Amino acid sequence: MSKPLGHSNKIMKINLLLNKRKPEARFLDEMRLVLYDQKWYKSVKHPECFGVYDVYRRLRKEKDLRYDITVIPAKMLGREFPKTKGHSHSNVQELIWVLEGRAFYFAQKGQGNSIKDCYVIEAKKGDILTIPVGYDHLTINPSKKKLIMANWISEKAKYDYSLFDRFQGACYYYTNKGWVKNKNYKKVPKLKLKKPFKLMPKKFKLFIQSIN
Repeated sequence: MSKPLGHSNKIMKINLLLNKRKPEARFLDEMRLVLYDQKWYKSVKHPECFGVYDVYRRLRKEKDLRYDITVIPAKMLGREFPKTKGHSHSNVQELIWVLEGRAFYFAQKGQGNSIKDCYVIEAKKGDILTIPVGYDHLTINPSKKKLIMANWISEKAKYDYSLFDRFQGACYYYTNKGWVKNKNYKKVPKLKLKKPFKLMPKKFKLFIQSIN
């Protein structure tokens, strides 16, 4: 079974689509509370002008579902690899796949700064995965090339950024020295590695049908 949006002519169509739309840009000053390398952040002269990633929202719609694309350039954040700010959804799950590049999808669940479960999914172009309800999660670009990823999510999705803001990011950072525990957390379990789906689960066929 071929994976969605995985071949070159579809990527060309995506790039043409993105060129016609204005993204929601996430700048470095908005990321300050979740960064590992705070010393580096203080050295950046104009963090409000330093673009970390772009989100193109509502490129397509299917009933109450929204199709977004996120682009994360390969720009290091000091000693930390580029990432999204991170959030959780208390009411919906999210379907994600990689269109170009490589990604680490990090997710954690717990009570405050005491984490019960955390894992990372390493994904490459064409890979598909979901983020469960209630997990705080973020995306990392661990490579030297631009990451382009897509997602389908409900318009009713609720976004909560508060936990990562409170504890200076997730319970692990991905740095130029590998995975580093965040010392602001009281309890951090061993990081588990998971794999993306090999094939699209039947219950998500709607997502594929709606873009073909």
